[in-house]
Amino acid sequence: MTMLFLEYLFLWYLFYSFCGWVYESVLVSVQQRRFVNRGFLNGPLCPIYGTGAVLAVVVFGGERNPAVVFLVSSVGACILEYFTSWAMEELFHARWWDYSHFRFNLNGRICLLGAIVFGIGGVAIVDVIQPQVARVTAMIPLVLIHVMCAVFLVAITVDAVVTVVGIVDFEKSLEQFQTAVAKYGDAFGEMREKVGDAMGEATGRAAELAAGVAAGANERLGGVPGKVGETIGEKVGGTWHSGREMSTELMLRIREAAASAFNRQQRRMIVSFPRLKATRNDESLQQLREAFEKLRRSGR
Repeated sequence: MTMLFLEYLFLWYLFYSFCGWVYESVLVSVQQRRFVNRGFLNGPLCPIYGTGAVLAVVVFGGERNPAVVFLVSSVGACILEYFTSWAMEELFHARWWDYSHFRFNLNGRICLLGAIVFGIGGVAIVDVIQPQVARVTAMIPLVLIHVMCAVFLVAITVDAVVTVVGIVDFEKSLEQFQTAVAKYGDAFGEMREKVGDAMGEATGRAAELAAGVAAGANERLGGVPGKVGETIGEKVGGTWHSGREMSTELMLRIREAAASAFNRQQRRMIVSFPRLKATRNDESLQQLREAFEKLRRSGR
């Protein structure tokens, strides 16, 4: 295997990693109804797609039987995806994707639908896409090939190091976030009780008014129930406003806690992987995700 062929493989790896990033970003953005910069790295790459595609190119070589390509691609992609999911969970103490909501899944790491998609993708790459990609890369001058490989290799290495260093302490950051949220929870406890008492008082007055009207109290009180109704309306309205302000304030405090506990890489992962689950303290992670979503919808 010559050095030039290895350089070609590297460029193909980058190309298919970029295609995988586009596919993932579009798919998740549609599901989330917002743009999601999908990908483990900072750059527009999904390495697992590039790895799978390059392995397919090397393994199949001149094989053109669609059934064989489909079957091997499906099984091979599932093995790669399962191992990657397990390794990342062991290293970072978090599960980056979860197929538990799909039928015919294995431990939530792989699923039948994914296997079918990867099988079809393998056939498309081997029979349709790769011949054109190889033809285009063969037209690039050798000097430019060397320069591109050197530049991209340095860039992707730096990106990988920055990403891994940034998220390696994700579990520790999640614990810090949980501690901060617990403090905020104590601070907002009294406010919740006050809102609850006000709602209870308003409900009690409403019940008294209903009983009075049923007994014909409207005539005897000469319009007093109307005034009571106005008072109750003001009380309920004020209570609702207080509760809403409390909720927004709590969400803002949670976001502040996240900004101090998580670094940029960790926050990016939380946003980029909507189904990210922590092996510990996952409840806090989901609370943070809910706060982010509520603030996003409110335009804050």
